[in-house]
Amino acid sequence: MFFKSFIIGCISLFLIQYSSAQDKPEIDIGGALRFNYNLSTWKDGQKSRGGDFGYDVFRINAKAKYKGVKLNAEYRLYATGFGGGMLKQGWIGYDFNEKNNLQIGLTQVPFGITQYNSHNWFFSINYYAGLEDDHDMGAKFSHKGEKIDYAIAFFKNAEEMSFGSYSDHSDSRYSYDIASKDWDGDGTADLRNKEVNQLNGKINYKFGQENIKHKLGASAQYGGVQNLDTEKMGNHYALAVHYELNARKFDLKAQVSNYKIDAKNPSNEPRNIAAMTAYGYPYFIATEATTYTLGVGYNIPVEWGPISSIQIYNDFGYVDKAEKNFEETIMNVTGALITAGNVYTYVDFASGKNMPWLNPDFDNSLAQGSSTSGDWNLRFNVNIGYYF
Repeated sequence: MFFKSFIIGCISLFLIQYSSAQDKPEIDIGGALRFNYNLSTWKDGQKSRGGDFGYDVFRINAKAKYKGVKLNAEYRLYATGFGGGMLKQGWIGYDFNEKNNLQIGLTQVPFGITQYNSHNWFFSINYYAGLEDDHDMGAKFSHKGEKIDYAIAFFKNAEEMSFGSYSDHSDSRYSYDIASKDWDGDGTADLRNKEVNQLNGKINYKFGQENIKHKLGASAQYGGVQNLDTEKMGNHYALAVHYELNARKFDLKAQVSNYKIDAKNPSNEPRNIAAMTAYGYPYFIATEATTYTLGVGYNIPVEWGPISSIQIYNDFGYVDKAEKNFEETIMNVTGALITAGNVYTYVDFASGKNMPWLNPDFDNSLAQGSSTSGDWNLRFNVNIGYYF
């Protein structure tokens, strides 16, 4: 009854139009073009030629507002190997007043530190477990007060692009979601699961002074996990406590998260791993773990030609998996964000142990790990983007 009442209430409020709403539509079109250079220690061929520099993404952002009803959409076009075209977000919203807002569609999940729990181009390790900057299909109500911010949301499912009865999730998506992947090497997808009917809640308490601000919060999510082979419904949950500090030019982000995925897979498939997918390719992940993230940043104003500021930062992440014989995952990124007009450049030195994007064993790093992914690997990455 709560879900039904919540949705009916949201839709009813959403349809209300106040007489003070503006008469003329507002439209804003923007976007970005980004290029990326990287040099990775585990890629011998790449090292011999001094790294690779190429196309990253072209994106279009569209915002509109008319009679109090808003639109916010972002479409991204990556290279084919990274999933090609995908909708990052796309929602219709309504501001009831300065404090209360409703969004319906593909909207950011209110979990943990938002918008980002990180400073660098790679995000934090939580992103790769589906716990940072995740976007799903549903309805979200947000309140921003002087001392308390909170959000509640119901998500019917993750981004859905195929509407068959037993269709696997598409790998072409921006945020990581539970999906399907061949586990036994027979060429057929296994661990075929989908997230459904997820409820989220998040609250932040804000305190401090004008130059030193604190934000202390907690998040929770719970939802179903439908297996497409057994047609049985499992569940998943995640909990987090988080803290943010902004002290003039310095900021800090800290979060502890715990998650568990209980999928009702066929009896011949494992229960201690699940498949997650984004950017054109899935990998395996431990079904239960605790993650720890800590990021610090410091802004330095400069006047070097077009360069107006440099933010230096370090983001650290650690994954403690519940399965005893699974190897830990560690990720650390030290870098700088250079701002020059509309050009933003991330210069990152990323190191990792059992991290999919930082070693040769992409499939198993966030699950059991392996002898190759257990070694420390380094990646020097430069991402240059013009934002308009």
